[in-house]
Amino acid sequence: MTTLGTPLSPHATKVMLLGAGELGKEVLIALQRLGVETIAVDRYEHAPGQQVAHHARTIMMSDAAQLKALIEAERPHLVVPEIEAIATPVLQELEAAGAVRVIPTARAARLTMDREGIRRLAAETLGLPTSPYRFCDSLAELQAAIDGGIGYPCIVKPVMSSSGKGQSKIDGPADVAKAWDYAMAGGRVSQTRVIVEGFIDFDYEITLLTVRAPDAAGGQIASHFCAPIGHLQVAGDYVESWQPHPMPPAALDKAQQIARAVTDNLGGQGIFGVELFVKGEQVWFSEVSPRPHDTGMVTMVTQWQSEFELHARAILGLPVDTSLRNPGASAVIYGGVEARGIVFDGVDAALAVPGTDLRLFGKPESFAKRRMGVALAHADDVATARSRAQLAASKVRPRAA
Repeated sequence: MTTLGTPLSPHATKVMLLGAGELGKEVLIALQRLGVETIAVDRYEHAPGQQVAHHARTIMMSDAAQLKALIEAERPHLVVPEIEAIATPVLQELEAAGAVRVIPTARAARLTMDREGIRRLAAETLGLPTSPYRFCDSLAELQAAIDGGIGYPCIVKPVMSSSGKGQSKIDGPADVAKAWDYAMAGGRVSQTRVIVEGFIDFDYEITLLTVRAPDAAGGQIASHFCAPIGHLQVAGDYVESWQPHPMPPAALDKAQQIARAVTDNLGGQGIFGVELFVKGEQVWFSEVSPRPHDTGMVTMVTQWQSEFELHARAILGLPVDTSLRNPGASAVIYGGVEARGIVFDGVDAALAVPGTDLRLFGKPESFAKRRMGVALAHADDVATARSRAQLAASKVRPRAA
């Protein structure tokens, strides 16, 4: 039996989110609807999640001493990592001492904080199909890896980054140095290590949201799958997503097998965003995040329980429902300007598009390519939903105040 306390009381159930961006904000709202006391932590003040949480804390989460001191002072029941740049050895230390429970586990947070840990787990430990890959610590090693078998075209990514930052496609020798420099600039923390992947000629890529939560009987932890989410990326960054994405039954079965193998190994409870490449009935593992996924924002308009509600329920040990309500799509709204405290024109026009909704994240500072909001749309079919989401997003015009 799960017992939840009352916020701001001696019996409160306290959850700390490490990372309070747009995804963390929605998780915090879902937790608050269940009467959970929330603590939003980020590296800058007034992050989106800090604006809605009971408590806001600002530290460098990659600083082990700061992170340990904060967790010991706040004494949350659960610590929920929402970004990669965290001093995960501290989480492992505190979890081993029984001081806190980390979502999904401290080991999972450590393995998935960089691409090397999770890729070696998937390919070398679990034997799952992946693209050919090498890890490189210098431009010379990168060139040698490409010449030694990876070949062109290929993809270069920092071992630690998110939302496509630092990722690029190399089509020939002239692109190698530029890709290395871009990767060095795009990493989450200071590091000089990249992964270079051979290019897979896939038909499409999907996110398969996989939830580890109690089974229907409320006993054992089981895998629950959402309908596949298709997405469009530009320079490694998601710009559109839609659900459901059609797949042959055999491919969907393979995708679920791969997702279950990875998430069962990582263990714990919560939602995982498993990214996969698909060609016909062939499926390759790409990446996994042990948290809500940016492409999964579409679930706010497609599922009875969004990925954020699913995550909140799963980590609290509550039943989940991954069923689809209707087809839908999302489209990103970029800042377009470099400014603080921007304003948004055209919100009324965007919401006049049939079947649409908006999420403006409330980030205090805008950059030209920073994600500042998302348009959501539902329809009877994915194609209509996509066109509605694109239209609504195009009508929102951020500008300096």
